[in-house]
Amino acid sequence: MVKKQIELLPIKNDYVFKRIFAYKGNEDVLLNLLEAILERRIVKVTVKNPEMVSEKENGKKFVLDIKAELDDGTIVDIEMQTTDEKNIEERSTVYPTRLISEQLQAGEKYTKLNKAIFIGILDFNYYKRNSYHSITRLRFDEIKEEFYVDMGYSKQDKIASRYIEMHYIELPKYFKKNPSIKTKLDEWLWLFSGDEEKMEMVKRKNKKVKKAMDTLERISLDPKEREMYEAIQTEEFLQRISENNFREEGFTKGKRENKIETAKKMLNKNFNIEEIMELTELSKKEIEKIKSEGDISGHIKK
Repeated sequence: MVKKQIELLPIKNDYVFKRIFAYKGNEDVLLNLLEAILERRIVKVTVKNPEMVSEKENGKKFVLDIKAELDDGTIVDIEMQTTDEKNIEERSTVYPTRLISEQLQAGEKYTKLNKAIFIGILDFNYYKRNSYHSITRLRFDEIKEEFYVDMGYSKQDKIASRYIEMHYIELPKYFKKNPSIKTKLDEWLWLFSGDEEKMEMVKRKNKKVKKAMDTLERISLDPKEREMYEAIQTEEFLQRISENNFREEGFTKGKRENKIETAKKMLNKNFNIEEIMELTELSKKEIEKIKSEGDISGHIKK
């Protein structure tokens, strides 16, 4: 019997991504991925927000990032982004600082603070850097000559704080490099390629990658999972339309307010109505209404 071809849900979709890596029983899958990205051994990982949140956060999109705690107390926030919303810099600043602020209660010692790491897997190029995996920490600037003091340090501190760390993995850059599968990170990144040959290869090399693919197949066959995926896609689409309409309305409103302000200034300088109409594109009736309602000195020239 020929096995029926499964139409897989897109693994790079943020909902599907969270469904796989925050799936109960898939903690070892997430652990393996984090080991590959952070290049360190991890004994245990606990997902802190495994639920698929159906309500919106602050009126924005569904909460689909994965927040996890490592065995040493490090808090990690990892998310997949398929659309460049021009806000990665802002998002990657807010996420780790929020993870930091959530840790301590009033009166607790700062020494109890745990490290916070943000990981953004991006399906687009964002930074002007010749690297597909960029890592940043709070570093000191180079010392200016006028600030230099010879303290005898042969080796100076470069990191200002070890508590915040950010990783950006830009998938298009990785696929442009087209590397062979040598590292654990290679095994995971080729999973997002859509290249069936490479995907089959990494499944054979890494049991956790295979488990991730098995989970993808399972949720792809589940009607409820597809319904949820489609509902979120529709909601996000409508949200983008709403935001675009809001921006356009704001722009239109802003243009009109500018025209009104210009008309007021011209009225104050005794420009005639025809000149004001020509420069502001306001009607005679609108200009006369501005005159009657505003604190305009002088008189309109007929």
